[in-house]
Formats: sequence, C-alpha cells, structure tokens
Amino acid sequence: MALVAVTEAEFDVEIRLAYATPDNLTGRPVYARPLCYLHRDAAAALARAVAFARKLDLRLRIFDAFRPTEAQWRLWNHRPDPTFLADPRRGSPHSRGVAVDLSLIDRLGAPLDMGTPFDEFSPRAHHDHPGVSAQVQRNRFMLLGLMSAAGWDFYMKEWWHYQLFDARRYPLYSDRALPRRMMDD
Repeated sequence: MALVAVTEAEFDVEIRLAYATPDNLTGRPVYARPLCYLHRDAAAALARAVAFARKLDLRLRIFDAFRPTEAQWRLWNHRPDPTFLADPRRGSPHSRGVAVDLSLIDRLGAPLDMGTPFDEFSPRAHHDHPGVSAQVQRNRFMLLGLMSAAGWDFYMKEWWHYQLFDARRYPLYSDRALPRRMMDD
C-alpha cells in the first residue's frame, strides 16, 4: 500500500488530528480513530520538513493528513465551500494522502502564533493577510519557507495547508483501503 502511518515517535512531530475531536468545523468528530497516514512520497517530504524545523529548534504539529473520501464528503456536506474545501467529486489532495495541515510549535510544545486557528475559513487565514501582526507574518513565512524547501506546494488561502506538487496524479483512497480504519461505518 502507498499510504504509510505517521507516528509522533517515528517522525518527531506532534499529532493533534482536529477531525478526530469535536474541535473542528463540524462540531463533532469526523474520524473515529486518531490515525495519521500519508502517501509514502508525502511522508518523505514531511521528514525533510521535520529536519528543517529541527534546525530552527522547532517542531511540526499536524492537524490533518490523509483524509478518507468518506470524511471529505462529511466535511463537504456540512459546509460546501469550494474556497476552503475540495469538492469530493473532484477529490481532495488530502484524500490522495499527499496533503498535510500543520503548524509550528517550539521544542516545549507551545504553538507559534499564526493569527488564526486551524480551519478558520476567512481572509485572515490567507498567507499574506495584511491584518495580522508582523510576528504572525514571520511565523507563517517561516512555515512556508521550510515546507517549500522540503518540496511542498501551498494553498494561498490557508496558512496551514500544504500538498505535493501535481497532487492529482495520485489516486483517491477510501477508508476501506487502510490497514486500520479511521472511520466507523
């Protein structure tokens, strides 16, 4: 299988999957189990990003990675907004295992200020929003720089979203394709 498990111990990241908790745009868990997967190509790019962050004495906090197509439908049915959510009929890079939503934390686990929470669907979440402080801009651009250097593309309207270039060349995956399922039926 092309999807591999991403663990805190193996990747030296903090995993806080928002969709495995009620603290997300739906107000209830989307995933039954907080399992983190990426396509092996994305996992290799994540490992490069982790190494770059480590040089800055920082770590990565993952909010979402692989998102089964069933989960994409749940999010879309809750809020069908193509500005911030991929239409599941076309497929999301998350459902291909080649996207990750993340932020930066210091070595003690304190988050760097990014100006908005994860999944704030507003212009303030754009990478270059002029209404955020200079420190927030520095933090966002630091994340952008290390992710870009590690081989990731970005989405201008979400400071947290990164995906592999040419993401659509990867196939879509269902929850049923996983060795251990993330969702309940």
